[in-house]
Amino acid sequence: MNLQASSGFSQSRLDAPALSVANARTATKLVGLDIDGTIMTADGFISEAVREHITQLSRDGHHVVLSTGRPLVALLPVLEELKISQGWAVGSNGSVTIQLDQQLPGGYQIEHSVLFSARDAVTALAQYMPDAVIGLENIGRGYYINEDFGNSKLSGEHTVHSLAELQQMQTTRVVVARADHAAKEFSAAVAKLGLRDTYYSVADVHWMDLAPEGMTKAYALERLRKKLGVLKQETVAVGDAENDIEMLAWAHRGVAMGNSDAAVVAAANEVTYGIGDDGLEPILASLRSN
Repeated sequence: MNLQASSGFSQSRLDAPALSVANARTATKLVGLDIDGTIMTADGFISEAVREHITQLSRDGHHVVLSTGRPLVALLPVLEELKISQGWAVGSNGSVTIQLDQQLPGGYQIEHSVLFSARDAVTALAQYMPDAVIGLENIGRGYYINEDFGNSKLSGEHTVHSLAELQQMQTTRVVVARADHAAKEFSAAVAKLGLRDTYYSVADVHWMDLAPEGMTKAYALERLRKKLGVLKQETVAVGDAENDIEMLAWAHRGVAMGNSDAAVVAAANEVTYGIGDDGLEPILASLRSN
């Protein structure tokens, strides 16, 4: 599969070696936090305690990185609500990483993104899910879609294109709204194409993503860990959904929310309370006390 990685930094900076373990600040943590079902409830509520912990951890020099399936256009408002204006964030299930800096136009730049041809994914959807409502992410703007998504809460601008036109495009991921788990035949078919189907929920809407195999939140966080020189034993991740599994397995301390499915819990080495009981709060509090 033809993947195209791009970065907002100069090539010389990208080619520079990561900081050595000897030079890493052992006290500095990299904390990857899912948004929906972890930080935020389905109705958009974020507790004051979680807000305060995130702010203070950042002030103390830790890297708190929101890591979400949301596209950039839906990630930015959450960063603004949490008053996160410096550092890093991961969107699109690992396909997009941004650097936040108020000195930059718009307050951020796309530091890294991975694009792939949508041809195979769109073709597979047309064959196995002919009624699927398909969207191709247009980074920072919205989606190219094959028909109106209706009340799917798809973020950003929507531009309608034919399936033939979508097949010619490059994208970070292909999304299907209101998606139930597809038949095993579909998963097997896309796996042969070097793609994987991932399922998750945002604001009570079920989604399916198609993206290159290996393109996960863990991919983006490990890349940041090396760039920032954070020790592996100082990594933490908290999440609740299928698209968090790799991230939880990657982290030295992987925490599943109490509202997680069994597969998510199995990937973690710790379980906290559910989102309804503000399960993220005691985890963040424990990081501040270390």
